[in-house]
Amino acid sequence: MVFYFKARPEAGDYTIFMGLDKYENEELIKYGFPEDIWFHVDKMSSAHVYVRLHKGQTIDDISEGVLEDCVQLVKANSIQGKVSKSSFNFT
Repeated sequence: MVFYFKARPEAGDYTIFMGLDKYENEELIKYGFPEDIWFHVDKMSSAHVYVRLHKGQTIDDISEGVLEDCVQLVKANSIQGKVSKSSFNFT
């Protein structure tokens, strides 16, 4: 089951999707949109998290609050639970 969340209200109207295992992550990839931004811990097992941008937006348009929400979900659902910021892979 893929999870989805709404970003905190002050961060804007964004939907965040998360898969916890390879099956859920494959579902996310299968139904992803071109405007989705993907978050995953580099070289470590972790959740896949996507934030769905609005048409015409880029990663530069989303607030630090939305980025923080996504990063915290990835961090909390990584194999180690705590990773350094330099390990995050944004694409």
